[in-house]
Amino acid sequence: MVIVLKKNSTEEQKKYICQFLKEKNFKLNEIVGEEDTVIAAVGKVSMDIREVELLPGVNNVIPISKPFKLASREFKKENTIIEVPNNRGQIIRIGGQHVVSIAGPCAVESREQMMEIAAAVASSGAVMLRGGAYKPRSSPYSFQGLGEEGLKYLKEAGEKYGLPIVTEIVSESLIPLMRDYVDIYQIGARNMQNFDLLKKVGAIGKPVILKRSYTATLEELLMSAEYLLSSGTDSVILCERGIRTFEHATRNTLDISAVPVLRSLTHLPIIVDPSHAVGIRDKVPSMGLASIAAGADGIIVEVHNHPEKAMSDGAQSMLPSQFDKMMHDIEALAPVIGKSVAHIREENSSVVHSGQKNSSGKIVCVYSGKRGAYAEQAISRYFDSHDVEAVAVDSFEEIFQSVVDGKADYGMVPIENSLAGSVFQNYDNFSRFEDVSIAGAITLNIRHALLGIKGATISNIKNVYSHPQALSQCKKFLDNHKDWNFIDAVSTATAAQFVAEKKSKENAAIASSVNAALYKLEILAEDIENDPGNFTRFVVIQANHTTKPKGAKEANVPANMASFIFKTKNEPGALYNVLGVFNDCGLNMTRLESRPIAGQPWRYWFYADAEIKNQNAAEYVKSLMEKLSDKVEEIRLLGIYSELGK
Repeated sequence: MVIVLKKNSTEEQKKYICQFLKEKNFKLNEIVGEEDTVIAAVGKVSMDIREVELLPGVNNVIPISKPFKLASREFKKENTIIEVPNNRGQIIRIGGQHVVSIAGPCAVESREQMMEIAAAVASSGAVMLRGGAYKPRSSPYSFQGLGEEGLKYLKEAGEKYGLPIVTEIVSESLIPLMRDYVDIYQIGARNMQNFDLLKKVGAIGKPVILKRSYTATLEELLMSAEYLLSSGTDSVILCERGIRTFEHATRNTLDISAVPVLRSLTHLPIIVDPSHAVGIRDKVPSMGLASIAAGADGIIVEVHNHPEKAMSDGAQSMLPSQFDKMMHDIEALAPVIGKSVAHIREENSSVVHSGQKNSSGKIVCVYSGKRGAYAEQAISRYFDSHDVEAVAVDSFEEIFQSVVDGKADYGMVPIENSLAGSVFQNYDNFSRFEDVSIAGAITLNIRHALLGIKGATISNIKNVYSHPQALSQCKKFLDNHKDWNFIDAVSTATAAQFVAEKKSKENAAIASSVNAALYKLEILAEDIENDPGNFTRFVVIQANHTTKPKGAKEANVPANMASFIFKTKNEPGALYNVLGVFNDCGLNMTRLESRPIAGQPWRYWFYADAEIKNQNAAEYVKSLMEKLSDKVEEIRLLGIYSELGK
């Protein structure tokens, strides 16, 4: 059962509750959530639960009906996020808003093989390295792995490229040997119900990937996870890898539906192994994308530099080029489903932080609006949300001023929307604030919902509040309700807050569904925007004296964008000559905007974004700036940076 404590319960009351339950032979686990503190009590209920409800400090008691207790949603409502450190001081988080990729060969075959594959998958975006040192094979005559030698090669390759190690454990007798090499243990499909192994591995306390057996139901998978959780670890990752059906066209049948079903049943992270599911190299990328689209927290795939020579599962192992293409596709897909792709920071990247930190040691990023604003969501996806504090200010200008004054380390600024166009106010701010530059960029899929107070229905609504842009972006939906009054708000999050405070069933707000939880509102209608292709591009600004943002998930991505602001000469063909420089340098200009210069009639600032594909971006842009300087009256480099998804 789950015991929900009162918000004002004392430490003494909590100790008494725990002592009472321990005397009844319950195993306890305390969970502190954003709103409630709960005590999970696992054991045989041989008493009337009303005895617990009457204890001082108890708000209510929820019996867990599922046979899997610790893995159930009843035990924990929030999704579990599992943290895995690498040797560069970075934390890889599995779950939440991140998409992780685990890649490597089926079997470790040699040191050269592991180093080459690790380099390839790391450069393409993998955050963990997989490989089998011990291989449970159907035939005793098949390659069984290199054993400890393979573990050494795996560890060496992982440490060189900052990739934590994932490998399968096939016997409890290997625990002492593997302990110092392995970051995440994998329990393979054949051992999913090897309960002695589950208990021993669970007792280690390290993260475990538990693969579903090809003959197991989802409940059986969760019951196996329960063995791990009840034995000591709180870090279990479920892995769907296909089930055996009557179909022979693929190795197994990938049960994509398992992802959303498991999501409703458990708080544990869920990843998918499309390699073992389909068993055909060319089919793996599409199934990897489908897995992410279905809501998986990541994928684990097999990649081999010479699959035709592989000692194990060569037919299903992707080539590095195929893996690279798939990762680019996942980068493009992630914003659509409200996620971002996790990355490993390069060891030589100049990620430093010289700004102000708050009392908790976090860096500060400011945005305009209230809690739940799309800019706040962009902050959590761009940065490592555990290392940054998002602080709301009242205007775009205040974002720039806060960064210049050193009150904030970074600012998250919307620069353009795919439907509504450019945010000209922020282009103007770049011309005014010369001590600010662009450190990075991220694109967010904007998905609107209609929110009302608890108990409200669409038939109750008379007034709809939102930002004017959001109202226009939902025009098709709103046109069906011409009797409603549409009222402008400073931001979508402000509208949600206002509706929550007024507590009237006649009021509704158009905002992100994230605001429903923040302001305790109900979602009356989802995805009400006119066009699902509604994206906003944000840029991260910083003071010019700093470098790349600390904690940014893009920090390992090579610089792929540069932004400029320039004033052309007052002569015929001036803009044509400038654009000719970009063309001669082979640069793809992705954005060109003009803004009038205050006090100079018929003169304009031009803003340009260009893709940078040269590995030495800084030197390349320096050369470009020298060529542009001869063609313009004035020019300033706004930033050389990485844009997520580019």
